[in-house]
Amino acid sequence: MEFVAGSRIVIHGAKVGDTERHGEVIEARGDSGGPPYYIRFDDGHESLVFPGPDCEIEHRE
Repeated sequence: MEFVAGSRIVIHGAKVGDTERHGEVIEARGDSGGPPYYIRFDDGHESLVFPGPDCEIEHRE
């Protein structure tokens, strides 16, 4: 899975009752645009993320 700067990401809750987290990819820090990705979440939190099976690109409608 590869994201580019400006991509929107959604991370689904890992357990029942966990909320989804939505954010924007600020920077790809891995080789050739791969992970880890620096993400700014909609709540203002920023974090370095290695996406797992609970992550996907958020498609705009």
